[in-house]
Amino acid sequence: MKMVRKPEWLQKRVNPGEQAGMRALLGKLRLNTVCQQALCPNISECFRCGQATFLILGKHCTRHCSFCNVDKSQPEPADSGEPARIASAVARLGLSHVVITSPTRDDLPDGGAALYAATVAAIRAASPTTRIEPLIPDFQGDRQSLATVMAAGPDIIAHNVETVPRLYHIRSGANYGRSLDLLHTCRELAPETPAKSGIMLGMGETREEVLQVLGDLRGAGCVYLSIGQYLAPSRNHYPVQEYVRPEVFDELRENALGMGFSHVESGPYVRSSYHAGQYLTDTQDERHEEMT
Repeated sequence: MKMVRKPEWLQKRVNPGEQAGMRALLGKLRLNTVCQQALCPNISECFRCGQATFLILGKHCTRHCSFCNVDKSQPEPADSGEPARIASAVARLGLSHVVITSPTRDDLPDGGAALYAATVAAIRAASPTTRIEPLIPDFQGDRQSLATVMAAGPDIIAHNVETVPRLYHIRSGANYGRSLDLLHTCRELAPETPAKSGIMLGMGETREEVLQVLGDLRGAGCVYLSIGQYLAPSRNHYPVQEYVRPEVFDELRENALGMGFSHVESGPYVRSSYHAGQYLTDTQDERHEEMT
């Protein structure tokens, strides 16, 4: 299938030289990142600044979403030593905010929830001031698995709906209603922990459908939102239907803020974990200004 050339606003360069230091550390500690697995276009910028989104529970996903570059091979057993190695990396990098995510592991009884909780605990012990953001799968809707993660006390909890309900055929094994229920349950279990979600544009959705999703996310209790451009990893993945212009992202950001979201990142290169620390920081700054 012929791939349409990217417009000028999507011509960011990836510089391997800027990634060398981070790649060396990750290799030494035997750690994976979604930055590498998902071919993130922001990888050079983030690695240069000593930022990474860590991928726990291996590199292989049990689902077969047609937009995602994460490997679909047979998953390996969970690595109980992984939380300590991630905590070591977080401490060595001096991260003020870290995002922890994983492939979906439907093969595990708890979906990997216990390893998420162990990772949060290990980071807390090694770097007490670091804010921790698990970006979790849906755990097949299992409330106990979600409760295990929430009980670990993350600073923010994230789960992406990715696209509009009509296009969920490209999200093999996922269910839009189940994702909304998960976000709502997060708020029930830990009302003080802000919930975050994300959506990609350019997959064939309409403006009305996007606005409906934003309203659904607010109704589920989300206060943080990311909106970015979908970029097909290869010719074998779901094709980009549209390269959305930057001004549309700006308009959607204003729409979302008008619905009551506390912080919204919206732009062609935005990803859920891109500038993730700003969500909490900016919200705290705004609250401080209101009090002074």
